[in-house]
Amino acid sequence: MFSTVLIANRGEIAVRVIRTLRRLGVRAVAVHTDPDAGARHVREADEAVRIPGYLDIASVIEAARRCGAQAVHPGYGFLAESAAFAAACAEAGLVFIGPPPEAIEAMGDKIRAKRTVAAAGVPVVPGRHEAGLSDAQLAEAALEVGLPVLLKPSAGGGGKGMRLVREPAHLHEAIAAARREARGAFGDDALLVERFIDNPRHIEIQVFADAFGNVVHLGERECSLQRRHQKIVEEAPSPLLDEATREQMGAAAVAAARAVGYVGAGTVEYIVSADRPKEYYFLEMNTRLQVEHPVTELVTGWDLVELQLRVAAGEALPFTQDQVRLNGHAVEARIYAEDPARGFLPTGGRVLAWREPDGPGVRVDSGIAAGDEVSSAYDPMLAKVIAWGEDRTAALRRLDGALAGCTLLGVTSNISFLRTLLAHPDVAAGRLDTGLVERELSAAAPQLPAEVPAAAALERMLALETADGDPWAIPDGWRLSGAAWTPWVITPAGGAPVEVRVRGRAHDAEVSIDGADPVPAALARDGDALRLTFGGRTTRYAFARDGRVLWLGRDGHAWALAEHVRTEQAGAAAAASDGVVRSPMPGTVLAVKAAEGERVTAGQPLLVVEAMKMEHTVTAPVDGVVARLPVRAGARVALDEVLAEITPQEEQ
Repeated sequence: MFSTVLIANRGEIAVRVIRTLRRLGVRAVAVHTDPDAGARHVREADEAVRIPGYLDIASVIEAARRCGAQAVHPGYGFLAESAAFAAACAEAGLVFIGPPPEAIEAMGDKIRAKRTVAAAGVPVVPGRHEAGLSDAQLAEAALEVGLPVLLKPSAGGGGKGMRLVREPAHLHEAIAAARREARGAFGDDALLVERFIDNPRHIEIQVFADAFGNVVHLGERECSLQRRHQKIVEEAPSPLLDEATREQMGAAAVAAARAVGYVGAGTVEYIVSADRPKEYYFLEMNTRLQVEHPVTELVTGWDLVELQLRVAAGEALPFTQDQVRLNGHAVEARIYAEDPARGFLPTGGRVLAWREPDGPGVRVDSGIAAGDEVSSAYDPMLAKVIAWGEDRTAALRRLDGALAGCTLLGVTSNISFLRTLLAHPDVAAGRLDTGLVERELSAAAPQLPAEVPAAAALERMLALETADGDPWAIPDGWRLSGAAWTPWVITPAGGAPVEVRVRGRAHDAEVSIDGADPVPAALARDGDALRLTFGGRTTRYAFARDGRVLWLGRDGHAWALAEHVRTEQAGAAAAASDGVVRSPMPGTVLAVKAAEGERVTAGQPLLVVEAMKMEHTVTAPVDGVVARLPVRAGARVALDEVLAEITPQEEQ
């Protein structure tokens, strides 16, 4: 076994690898860029080395040399599937904890991969997989294969650059967009085209191989719950497959791995028809550890990172295929820095509070801690919550409880959405397909519970009541004639202002929300939480303040509430112009499609903002003239930063 391993990655996967290295007594070395100097993976490693960028192969190799590492673990993403990086490690005398460069090249190019596995007898999706297809050839191939088709980058995965095309009129626009996004994400705009399978389910097989010719599979994972081709919830085993189909798919995955001389951990991904589960087609092979590997670990009992280390160190696999057993059921949910109420656009900010759930059968892999800065420069995944149960129902119930026990304040996330997803009847019944999330679950903002703005107003009053200062400044509505109402405005992020009227003190008050009948209420601090009684019901909230914003959290939900301003002071400040265009996410302005003085119509594209390799087109909200355009291409913008101002047509 190695004595020192460098982890060429960041975030939750780096923390996850460190955990296994520490258990095995292996020294863990992290690398980091300047923005990550204080990140959790840096704090938990035995040593950390600064590098200019995570994709800088030369600097990663030099960091490994400086710290005396014998091996490099690439995690996933960044350099994990780079044949050039694997070769550079070998040239530098370092062990690359992954497959040989030849296997990465064979499977990293989707076109070559499909040819390779087809020759090994593995079924592939009908399509055109030749290299170097022009736009015209791609369009022609799409029509030959038959719409709907999926345009996919040859050089990478993760949903980046993927486009579903159902109408011939949209082909050329989709090809251009797919090429642009693929070029930005992978540095290669080559595309392939394949038939889109209606009601598809995404099922993948975990394979493992050693250097002695032993290749096994560890069962399957179902990854059908996706949004924009990005996985959200994964589970093992799949509720769709019977034992015979599982063995057939596993044997095909093993054949695919053998066809390229594979060594280490890999995943063979299939698309399966929900209507015909015995029909499965090879999608791609990921030549690395997968984000969702914990569900396989929980049902097999094997630590896949440890297996990677032992195989890379020259050991044989410690088990054979007939010794693999699947025990119980495991489900994983990915926590992303994104806002479901804004179409799942990436978010960011400083983590004010992060509390992980625990308990029997619950595991959390996270890369964050309170005080960390979440940037739009990297992938938005923050953590994974995984639950094991004796059966699928028990695992889902335990996962929902674990998500309810998560507290994340300071960064808007999808935790509340995940609980809604798990409660969907089709998810509970195992009736899954890759379109279920976007088809069935609305991204509209959930209704704000009345007690949340009440808690926010009372928290502000409590702070004023307990602070040193003039007691006459306390806004309790007291008059010589008796208690009077004190008005406040509470503005949830992305929502409409709420008028909260309070009579009394925080510990004994009446509260009216938006003119509704008054409700008895009381608020008190309870350790590091707030205890609210509202209408006879008492609940606890985690809370944190960030300048003018108060964050409240409960049962996996989180609310960001702007500073509470008295209604008589709010006035025009609370009313935004209909022509003001704000950035829907923190990111970079990729393109500006309008100019000051230009007449535009509602819905016309004005700018393109990019974050985390995702493009979002910002459009004009009204007909009018562009009065101000303060940003230019290449500019970094914050969430809700003003991008443009349109003078509405009726005001001209």
